[in-house]
Amino acid sequence: MNSDNYNFLSSDVSLVPAKNDTFVPWGHFEDIATILASKQFAPVYITGMSGNGKTTMVEQICASAGREIIRVNITAETDEDDLIGGFRLINGETKFVFGGVIQAMQRGAVLLLDEIDLGSERMMCLQPVLEGKGIYVKKISQYVRPAAGFNIVATANTKGKGESDRFVGTRVMNEAYLDRFSYWFEQDYADKTIEARIIIRKMGAFGKVDKEFAQYLTKWAETIRLGFKEGGLDDIITTRRLEEICKAFAIFGNKEKAIKLTLTRFDASTKEAFYNLYTKIDPTILPVPEGMDKPIAGQQPVAAAPIAPDTNYAINA
Repeated sequence: MNSDNYNFLSSDVSLVPAKNDTFVPWGHFEDIATILASKQFAPVYITGMSGNGKTTMVEQICASAGREIIRVNITAETDEDDLIGGFRLINGETKFVFGGVIQAMQRGAVLLLDEIDLGSERMMCLQPVLEGKGIYVKKISQYVRPAAGFNIVATANTKGKGESDRFVGTRVMNEAYLDRFSYWFEQDYADKTIEARIIIRKMGAFGKVDKEFAQYLTKWAETIRLGFKEGGLDDIITTRRLEEICKAFAIFGNKEKAIKLTLTRFDASTKEAFYNLYTKIDPTILPVPEGMDKPIAGQQPVAAAPIAPDTNYAINA
């Protein structure tokens, strides 16, 4: 058995992510960028609702700074073999292949532990790594020290306090493990001004821009999120879902169809409630009369008085 170490990632291959022209820096972007630029080892934990851009933000910080990043998606099955490395059959020979954690350490890259709160107690193998120290790889009797610039960013929907009704599968995480993260950032959804800019840029990327539609969408999402926070709604519209509406709008060229198609991920009552709320915000779309699939030819259903969208914020991309 040949136990020579093996890296799938060649040092000649750049792991700097591509810049996303539709990305809008907001929220904790500057603070996290400053931490990573300092080259001080200071693990960061970012927590927040799904679909609000946590992972994209970290990737775009690295893209802007020209920093390499290795993303490791955490699941309940993730273990030391996945993270640190294990023996693999390479070209007929058994070699020890370093995992993403070790390769990030060796390259001085940013290690992105995505959805870290889905991991089990097997993640405890990262204790010494989270302390900024080297790690002894016992399977090959080798001590690996991190190169300058190595850092860790974790993203999660919770703070590691256990499963919630909304985020099934998230776990209670070891307190000593969590305490090794230097800084914690709570990320909510972008405010309507920023979100409108994001949506307009996405529309541009998809090839169909409608700034008024973008304004209505962000007002709609804001209203739903407020209802969710107050306990009146059980579901929420994420920024990711708004982007999918923009894509469907570009494909079909029809606002009503784009919204309805994208709402099909929800149950029937939520889908109807969300769509009816949108009709109260956008005066160009009328609600479907009760018990009818569509208006009778020649008749126009009467819509409730629309909620006027805010006009006191800029929506330029």
